Amino acid sequence: MRIKTALPAAELGLYSLVLSGALAYAGRGLLEASQDGVHRKAFRESVRPGWEYIGRKMDVADFEWVMWFTSFRNVIVFALSGHVLFAKLCTMVAPQLRSWMYAVYGVLAVTGTMGPWYLLLLLGHCVGLYVASLLGQPWLCLGLGLASLASFKMDPLISWQSGFVTGTFDLQEVLFHGGSGFTVLRCTSFALESCAHPDRHYSLADLLKYNFYLPFFFFGPIMTFDRFHAQVSQVEPVRREGELWHIRAQAGLSVAAIMAVDVFFHFFYILTIPSDLKFANRLPDSALAGLAYSNLVYDWVKAAILFGVVNTVACLDHLDPPQPPKCITALYVFAETHFDRGINDWLCKYVYDHVGGEHSAVIPELAATVATFAITTLWLGPCDIVYLWSFLNCFGLNFELWVQKLAEWGPLARIEASLSVQMSRRVRALFGALNFWAIIMYNLVSLNSLEFTELVARRLLLTGEGQGMEIQNVPGTSLKDRDLPECLPPLVTPGTQQGGPTTSGRGWQEKSPQIWIA
Repeated sequence: MRIKTALPAAELGLYSLVLSGALAYAGRGLLEASQDGVHRKAFRESVRPGWEYIGRKMDVADFEWVMWFTSFRNVIVFALSGHVLFAKLCTMVAPQLRSWMYAVYGVLAVTGTMGPWYLLLLLGHCVGLYVASLLGQPWLCLGLGLASLASFKMDPLISWQSGFVTGTFDLQEVLFHGGSGFTVLRCTSFALESCAHPDRHYSLADLLKYNFYLPFFFFGPIMTFDRFHAQVSQVEPVRREGELWHIRAQAGLSVAAIMAVDVFFHFFYILTIPSDLKFANRLPDSALAGLAYSNLVYDWVKAAILFGVVNTVACLDHLDPPQPPKCITALYVFAETHFDRGINDWLCKYVYDHVGGEHSAVIPELAATVATFAITTLWLGPCDIVYLWSFLNCFGLNFELWVQKLAEWGPLARIEASLSVQMSRRVRALFGALNFWAIIMYNLVSLNSLEFTELVARRLLLTGEGQGMEIQNVPGTSLKDRDLPECLPPLVTPGTQQGGPTTSGRGWQEKSPQIWIA
């Protein structure tokens, strides 16, 4: 494919230098803006004391991140460490029982965290979908699964079911929605696999062992039942050569990323600034573009850390979990902008590929994406902002196919054929840069707010430069005086691949909707 054609090393180096310079320039503006706004009244709630010995405060606007690494840090470490310890002992003494050990430990952990009534609630959903699987009707299993998921997303059933949780604590709502939602997806996967393979006679015990695997229970990622069952049923699992080194490297990388985010939040208040639109409007275009970009990068880093930690534990258990998401900087097509590969695989297997077929025809592809994003909307929780996000990303995904079909049209195809493969890649990269910013703009809607997205779109596309903002530490100089082009182009590396429905038959991996877990 032309998009994979190698460009001269010097040219790629120049692109890397331009990208690095643009990011550094935007970062400088964000750093100065963070220093200038640290004492603003609007920042007081989400910018709290941090490294007092050097006078740095910390952005604590992300509630989940703060809870994970402050009040719940020891609980998380204790629970996962206990799982690893008991799993290792069981593997050494009775490896044939390790799947039972995973389930028992998970049930005890869920009961201790959320209470016995919450456990009974989830068991009720599990039994309901297990009974549906015995009937052997996939449409019934999928319909019941979606109905169960809807019961956790819409009132009045969600309010009633949340009452099953014992006690009150900071992360209660997050754990409730995560555990409940992933339980329904796992049970639906089990039911659909049972319908697809009636000769395998999966039991209720298989479902419970699958659902209550603790590392995946609350936050995912989700493995489809067939993959999990095949891997966890190995009586004497054997590690591949170099696997332990890879696990140690992954664990070290996760720790380093956590430390890097902690340092970053002491200097860049990227989560707080968007909440103060008056202040954000005073940023120059470079800093505003960097702010929008950095919000998506942070969400990717957050997902990568979460899945990196969980995947490290899963790898110690001889599982092959879904990989962390692809870096946002390397994305330039909607087909690859999924942050949760587990949900991506689930939707691919049970909805997207089933409806879309080969993903080469416009109408079936439209039907497949609409069905997929309808379920994604239900997963995220139906509301106006999610409806808008789903529409924009569904449109972006289909628009890419329409553009591809247009590019295959006779006159345009002949024009591209007359170009060298290197020049063809440069032209595609130019369109990819525009698509890169469309991805950012469309997903800012769900990550920040519609108002902030409107501000960024208006400034970068219509009105241009802001009002300027004087920086106290640089006399006579303003952020407005240090601007750069509005768009930071994505770096297209030699190994990247243009997504599309006709490339390799892998379908969903190359043409999949964006999945964001808030």
